[in-house]
Amino acid sequence: MINQAQVKASVVAVIVAVIASFVVYHRKGDGDIGHLRAALSKSFRVKMGSQGPSVRFRKIQSFPTDYAHTTITQYESERSGMQVIVADRKGPKVNGYFTLATEIFDDSGAPHTLEHLVFMGSKSYHYKGLLDKLASRAYGSTNAWTATDHTAYTLETAGWEGFAQILPVYLEHLIVPTITDAACLTEVHHVNGEGNDAGVVYSEMQGVQFTSSEIMDIKARRLLYPENVGFRYETGGMTEALRVLTPEKIRDFHRSMYQPRNMCIIIIGEVNHDHLLTLLDEFEESVKGDIPPLDAPFKRPWIDSAQPPPLKETTIETVEFPEEDESTGDMVIGFFGPNCVDAIQAIALNTLLTYLCGSSVAVLENVMVEKEELASSISYQWDARPNSVIWFQPTGVATEKLAFVEQRLISLLKEVASKPLDMTYMSECIQRERRQVKAQAEESESFYSANIITDYLFGSRDGSTLRDLATLDQYDILEKWTDEQWRAFLKTWISDAHHVSILGKPSLELATKLKEDELARIERRKQELGAEGLKQLAEKLEDAKKQNEVEIPDSVLEKWQVPPVESIHFIKSQTARSGMARELGVQENPVQQVIDKTSSGLPLFVQFEDVRTNFVHITVHVGTSEIPVEYKPLLSLFSDNFFNTPIRKNAELVPFEQVVMKLEKDTVSYTLEAGSRFGDSESFLIRFQVEPEKYATAVEWIRTMMFDSIFDVTRLKAGIAKQLADVPEAKRDGRVMTNEVEMAIHNQPSSLLVAKRTLVKAVYLRRLKKLIEDDPNAVLSRLEKLRKHLFTSDNLRVLVIADITNSKLPDPVKTWDILAKSLDMNVKSINPITKPHTLLSDEGRNPGSVGATIVPMRAIDSSYSISSGKGLTSFADPAIPALLVAMQYLETVEGTLWNAVRGNGLAYGAYFAKELDGGYLHFKVYRSPLASKAIVAARDAITALANGTVAFEKPMIEGAISQLVMGLADEQATMSTAAVQNYIIGAVRGLEPDYNIKMLAKVRTVSVEDIKQAMKTWLVPLFEPGKSNVVVCCAHAMVEKLEKEFQEMGYKTEVKQLSDFHDDYGLEAPGGEENGENDEEEDDDDDDDEGSEGSDISEED
Repeated sequence: MINQAQVKASVVAVIVAVIASFVVYHRKGDGDIGHLRAALSKSFRVKMGSQGPSVRFRKIQSFPTDYAHTTITQYESERSGMQVIVADRKGPKVNGYFTLATEIFDDSGAPHTLEHLVFMGSKSYHYKGLLDKLASRAYGSTNAWTATDHTAYTLETAGWEGFAQILPVYLEHLIVPTITDAACLTEVHHVNGEGNDAGVVYSEMQGVQFTSSEIMDIKARRLLYPENVGFRYETGGMTEALRVLTPEKIRDFHRSMYQPRNMCIIIIGEVNHDHLLTLLDEFEESVKGDIPPLDAPFKRPWIDSAQPPPLKETTIETVEFPEEDESTGDMVIGFFGPNCVDAIQAIALNTLLTYLCGSSVAVLENVMVEKEELASSISYQWDARPNSVIWFQPTGVATEKLAFVEQRLISLLKEVASKPLDMTYMSECIQRERRQVKAQAEESESFYSANIITDYLFGSRDGSTLRDLATLDQYDILEKWTDEQWRAFLKTWISDAHHVSILGKPSLELATKLKEDELARIERRKQELGAEGLKQLAEKLEDAKKQNEVEIPDSVLEKWQVPPVESIHFIKSQTARSGMARELGVQENPVQQVIDKTSSGLPLFVQFEDVRTNFVHITVHVGTSEIPVEYKPLLSLFSDNFFNTPIRKNAELVPFEQVVMKLEKDTVSYTLEAGSRFGDSESFLIRFQVEPEKYATAVEWIRTMMFDSIFDVTRLKAGIAKQLADVPEAKRDGRVMTNEVEMAIHNQPSSLLVAKRTLVKAVYLRRLKKLIEDDPNAVLSRLEKLRKHLFTSDNLRVLVIADITNSKLPDPVKTWDILAKSLDMNVKSINPITKPHTLLSDEGRNPGSVGATIVPMRAIDSSYSISSGKGLTSFADPAIPALLVAMQYLETVEGTLWNAVRGNGLAYGAYFAKELDGGYLHFKVYRSPLASKAIVAARDAITALANGTVAFEKPMIEGAISQLVMGLADEQATMSTAAVQNYIIGAVRGLEPDYNIKMLAKVRTVSVEDIKQAMKTWLVPLFEPGKSNVVVCCAHAMVEKLEKEFQEMGYKTEVKQLSDFHDDYGLEAPGGEENGENDEEEDDDDDDDEGSEGSDISEED
C-alpha cells in the first residue's frame, strides 16, 4: 500500500500520488488565484480551415507554465463531453493517458477486468492483440493500470505520426470493446481441467491478496470508509469475488463508466492539435450510436457520490499476514488530510511531510531511525482525494516492538507540534520543493500526466483548478506562513487528529493454514466435479482459447503503414571535451568553441553536453577496478555513508545533520548510485543537480565529501544496522535471489555486481558489525584505504550537462580546479573502463558444465529462472543487428514468447537480458507455476522459427525493427537523458557519435535468413544442455518436479540452498565462530529471508 519511495501529491507536486492504494499494470509484466478563473469562462470553437467544417471541440484554455518549457491546452467535446488536455513539450516521445474515473461499491474487480478485456477486440476489430501489434509497428507500446479511483490506458510512441495512427483504434477498443464470454473466461477467471483456479486477472490477485501490504491495506480501508464510499473496496478484485464475477456484470460496469463524458485524453509531447481534433471528431462520429446522449442522466464518479465522514476515534488494530520469518512486522498509520485540489493545502502537506521525514535529518527519521534505531526508515505517502489520506510507514520494525513504535511515532508527532518548529529548515524545505518541481517538470512527462489525472478526477471541469499548473506562486504564499500557521496545520491534519493504525504481525501458523485451506478447497472441488466435470471444463477452456486466438491477417496490419523515422524529433545534444577527455577526440561545434575559449583548467577528464535546460546536471563517474577484491563488499556501506557523515571544515567538525541540511539547501538533488545507469556496472556515480549559480558550490561539495568527510563510528554502526535490517526482506524476493545465484556461478568475485549481493551482505555485514564493536580502527582503516583507491585523477570521469551556448554555465572548465587541486594530476591517462566480459568466471565464459541449479525458498509460491549462454563481447560485432532483431521479434507483445509462455499460463513474463559486450546472454522466466515448462515452451517456439517449421511474419519483423527505434527514443526522451546517451556512446563504450544511427540502418537490412542464423547461433544454445546453465529459485513443493523435468531435458541437476552462495570475502569473524557468531543464524531456515541491496548502488535487472 505504501511504497518505500517517498511519494508526494499535489496539483503542483514533485510527483502526485494519483495511484490510490492498489495498482495493476496491464501485461508488461510519486495564494488565492481566483482572479484567473473568471477569465476561463470564455470558450470558442477551433476552426480547421481547409480540413472542412469546424470540429465539435471547444478550447477551454491554453496557458504556458512559468517554470518549464511546456504549454497546456484544454479542449472539451460539445457533443460527448470528453475532455482533451495536451501538454506540449519538446522531445521524441509522445505519451498518452486515456483516463476514466472508475467507481465501484464491491470487491468484484470489474474495473480491473476491463483493463485486460478491452485489449481483446473492438466493434470493428475482433482480434486479440491488434492494438499491441499496431503499436509495435508504429514505434510504440500500450499499457494500462487500475487504481482505486481510475483506470488509465497508456500509449507511448516515438513521434506524433505513430501516435495519431493508433489513437482512433485504441479509443474504439475502450468505448466499444467486444467483452465476449470467451475473453472473460480466459482473462478473468476459469477452472482448468486439473480443477485449479486460473485466469490472468485471478492469477494476479491471487499473488497479492495475502501479502502483508494488501492485508493491511484492506483492513485500513474498512476502518476509514463506510460501505457507501468506493474507496473502501479492492478494485483489483478479491479472489472469492472474482470466482463468481459474471460477464454481464462486467459489461454493466463498462456501460456505466466507459463513456466519453467520463474520459480524459491526456497527451504529453509534440502534438499536432488540428490533426488530433480531426481524429477525435471522426472517432466520435463513428461511435455516436454506441454511446449515451450527453443529456442522459450521469453521476460524476467520486464527486457526486457520498464523501467519508470524519474519523470519530482513533483505532489501532493488529492483523496477521502469512510469513515464516516472524522477526519483523509491518505497520501503516493513516490520517484524513486536505482536499487534493486545494493547491495551497496540497503543497503545504508535501512540505510538512518533507520536514517531518523527508531525509535523515528530518525529525521522525532522525529520532526514530538514526538515534533510537526503532525502524530502518519512516516512509510516507499521501493519496490524492477530496479527503486525502496521509500515510506513515515505519519499516524494518521488530515484531515485538510494533505497538511501542506506533505509540512512539504518534507521541513524537505531538511533541513536534507542541513546540516551535525550525523555521529556517522549513523555509529550506519549501525552496527545495519548488526546485524539485521545476526539475520534475523539465525531466519527467509523468509530472504532467499525474497532476492532470488528479485534476480530472477531483478538480473543476471548467479548468479553473487545472490552471493551478501555470505557476509556482503558491510557494511564495507558504514562505510567508508563520510558525503558528504551520503548527496549526500539523495539529489539524496529523498530530491532534484521529487516525487508524494497522499493525501487521507475521505468522507462520497462518501461512501454513492458508496453504492447507486452499489445497483442501481445490480437492473438494475436484471431488465434486469428478473426472467428467473436469474434462468438460478443459474442453470449455480450449474452446474459449480458440475463439480468442483468431489470427490477424497480414492484410489487416498492413493497412497501417510504418511511419518514417524522419517523423521522430530526436533531441540533439552537442558534445565538448576538456582535459584528459580530449583524448577521445573533439568535435567542431559551438559548444566546443565555448569550452576552448574559457580559461584552461587542470587536465581533469570532463565531458560537457549542451542542451536546453534550466539546471546543471553533474555526474562524477568513479571506477572500481583498482580496488582490492577484499574491499569491494565495503562499497555498499561506503555509498550509504557518503552523504550522511560528518565533515571537517576549517579545523572544526561539522555534524552530519548540518551537512545534510546544507546539501539540501544548495541542490535540487544529490545521490550516489550504481554505474549501470551509464552502461558501466563496475562503477558508481556521484550525481548532483543544481541551479546554474550553484555550479561551483556543487563542485566544492563533491571535493568536500570525497576528502573532508569523516568516517564516524556511530554513523557507520547505524548504517550497518539499517542494511542488515533490509537483508531479510531482500532474501524473500525470488527474482533478486535468482539473479544473485546466477552471478555467483558465472562471474568472478572481483566483479562489483557479485561483491554487493545480498548474499554477501548477509555474512560480511554481520561480521563487520562485530569487528566495528571489537576493533573500530580496523574498519576505519579499511574505509580510508578504499577512499584512496577510489578518488584519484585517473579514476574519475566528469559529465556536465547544461545550457552552455546560452551562457548559463559560468567558468565551465576552470571551476573543476576546485576538485583537481585535491588530486594528484601527474597522470598521463585515464584508467580504462572494465569490460564486463573480462569479469566472467571460467564457467561464465564457457557455460554448460554446471547444469540446472535449483534453490528452494519458503518465502515464494512460484518459480523464477535464468538460462545462461555465451554472448557477444564487442559492440562492433557484425552479428549485433540480426541478434537485436531476433530477440525483439521474439519478445513482441502478442508475439512468439508471449503466446508460447504467457498466453499458455506458464509464466507471468519471459524475456532476454543481454549486454552486447558482456559475453553472455540470459533468458529469464518470471513468476512461473513451473519454470521448466516455460523454458520448454520457449525453446520449442524458438527452435520452430530457427529451423523453418514456423514462418516469420513480415508485419512482426517490421514491428521488431520499430521497437528498436522506440528503444532509441526512450534513451533520449528528455534533454538530460539524451545528453547521457552521448556520454555512454563516446566515453563509456568508445564508439563513434553516429553509432546508433548506423546501427538502425543496419537493422533495416536484416533478412529472415539473418534472423534464423542469429537464433541458431546465439538463442537456441540457451536451451541446450552442455551449452547453457539454468538457475531456478522456487517453492519447496516444486523441487522434485523441477529436478525430474530438467533431467528429462538433458541437464544434470543440483539442489542448493541460498546459504551455499554466501561469501565473506576473507573477512573473518572476530574471535572466531566459537565466540558466539553464527553467520547462518538467520539463514538455515532457508532462506526464509531474502533481500534487496540496501544501498543506492544496488541494481535490479
